[in-house]
Amino acid sequence: MASITLGGNPIHTSGELPKVGSKLADFKLIKEDLSVATMSDFAGRKLVLNIFPSIDTGTCATSVRKFNERAAKLENTSVLCISRDLPFAQKRFCGAEGIENVINLSDFQDGNFGKTNGLEILDGKLAGLHSRAIIVADENGTIIHTEQVAEIADEPNYEAALAVL
Repeated sequence: MASITLGGNPIHTSGELPKVGSKLADFKLIKEDLSVATMSDFAGRKLVLNIFPSIDTGTCATSVRKFNERAAKLENTSVLCISRDLPFAQKRFCGAEGIENVINLSDFQDGNFGKTNGLEILDGKLAGLHSRAIIVADENGTIIHTEQVAEIADEPNYEAALAVL
């Protein structure tokens, strides 16, 4: 269980992020068109997983914008923005913002992605959502970087995440 904060108040997640050097667990997430995305859809590509509580908060929206901007310059890399938001909300946000370089995926159906990766928030006002985290995997699905953002209102370290690519 990881201990993070929301507005300085302690909250807890369901576990720890996967270890660097381990394999990224397979996932089943929902795309904006309600089809299913799995790891095999991204085989042979580097992955940056930008995970956050909700697209409808300022910090989460900022992280999607910043990764969208940087993703256009990355070769053989997909940036996946993952939350428990409904796919409709993700699509609305990206359409309104002109975001085209990231892929939004939703864990709304069962939260298994968050549970598998130790990201489900267990207590506090955001219980049931995902904590803010970054997971980067190479072309073989091996995790090469992780960051659990200690204060959920803070942005992740974009430079550290992208430097490992």
